[in-house]
Amino acid sequence: MTQAVAVRRDGDAFQARIFWRKAACLLDPKSPVTQVGFESGPKGFDDVWVAYAADRAPNDHEGRPILREHIQCKWHVSVNDFGHADLIEPEWINANRFSLLQRARAAQVAHARDGFGARFKLLTNWRIAQADPLRGYINQKSKTLRLKDLFDGSTNRSAAGKVRKLWREHLDIDDQELMLLARTLSLDTDSTSLEDHRDNLDLLFENRGLRRIPVNESSFVYDDVVFQWLAQCRLEFDRQTFREACKREGLLAGDGRTHMGFGVKSFEHPFDRLEDRCAVVLDLIPHFDERSIRDQTAWATTLYPMLKSFLQTAAKDSQHLRLILDAHITLAFAAGSVLNIKSGRCVEIEQRTVHRNVWHSSDMPSDPSWPGWVFDLETLNGNGGDMAVAVCLTHDVVQAVKLHLAVSSPEVSSLLIARPTCGAGARSVVCGQHAFDLAEALALQINQRRIEHRPPLHLFIAAPNAFTFFLGQRQPSLGKTALYEYDFERANGGGYRPSLSLPI
Repeated sequence: MTQAVAVRRDGDAFQARIFWRKAACLLDPKSPVTQVGFESGPKGFDDVWVAYAADRAPNDHEGRPILREHIQCKWHVSVNDFGHADLIEPEWINANRFSLLQRARAAQVAHARDGFGARFKLLTNWRIAQADPLRGYINQKSKTLRLKDLFDGSTNRSAAGKVRKLWREHLDIDDQELMLLARTLSLDTDSTSLEDHRDNLDLLFENRGLRRIPVNESSFVYDDVVFQWLAQCRLEFDRQTFREACKREGLLAGDGRTHMGFGVKSFEHPFDRLEDRCAVVLDLIPHFDERSIRDQTAWATTLYPMLKSFLQTAAKDSQHLRLILDAHITLAFAAGSVLNIKSGRCVEIEQRTVHRNVWHSSDMPSDPSWPGWVFDLETLNGNGGDMAVAVCLTHDVVQAVKLHLAVSSPEVSSLLIARPTCGAGARSVVCGQHAFDLAEALALQINQRRIEHRPPLHLFIAAPNAFTFFLGQRQPSLGKTALYEYDFERANGGGYRPSLSLPI
């Protein structure tokens, strides 16, 4: 019985923390979020819902505005898998009669009859099974279904056909009606721990002027208060009613927004839209297919000019900037080159590591116990050519870099390998000051190795974006620098591809 109570409390905490992630945006007058609801809305997708302003609403995977998002939270103590067949089983959602898919269909008919304007999201800490055919039809950027692949005209014997047939017969609808439902569905995995959710909310509350709860306190008042509101039948909030409710509970700590948040995204975080908590967002996602850029020349002709203009405008209006970079390492480096160390701006970087933290160049006193660098310089094909640098903070990329250089970069004659003394990993960089120190030490090492002349650099980086930004701030002293992106999803055969060369 004790275990069952703990499981239920954890599930309630998960739902409450998703609510606060959305509801806190109501305290930001520039947020597109206009209303948030808790335990209300269509049956089966009533845990949390969000309404967006029509002129600033996020876009779906086809570029159409999402005016309402309905979220069903499904939390489990132990992580497991699910597949396409589970969505037709009532027992999978602890129901007696109706399956998740049936409830999604009812919600879609009632709120998005034509398939547009609403999204119905399952948010769970379970994963789609590796071997289940559904896995191949999930758009990793939006966690929606790839309609062109699922509805590809194949027969019922194909993998896609078997999924369609099972769902179609379960719902007693045709393929056209199933497609309308499918385009509104989102099947999202949230593997973030409850403690990490609390850490993430702490940063959000700081920006929104909500009272922060010290991490040493076991209780987290925000988990309970939303259920107290539920008991009082206070289920839906707009900007005014939410502020009044928070004030009445003593949750307001100040005006908030002490730092202007500017977001840059070239991919979408699964459940943390930058538009929900940034003053302004530069959305570069339309230029990418998942992580792969659609047009290789766009790095220089489109993305860099857009990024430069965006950051220069931000820097003009703010002496103190907070950057949130859900973006490729190329863009993190380029951002640093625009806001370089001579820009006169104080820049913080919100860094997603094991936890989400705000890093800046003096956030902690330097500590000699922090990991430093181990450098190795290898000669590849004689002297006098270009230099490549393999930065291995989070992953050891040396073999992949060597393979690329051997096949595609004969002009590179030397390879500088930079590894942390603790070994590559998610904890190799401690904080912003550490990232700043590492970037400074690496730039110094590069320039010392090129004391006779300054050949072009080829940078291959596996590192937190904060480090990459700080290294980019030193681009003027590094000279001509070519950046590379790794094709993790093997959309172009795998390996590295050149991205941007600076200066332009």
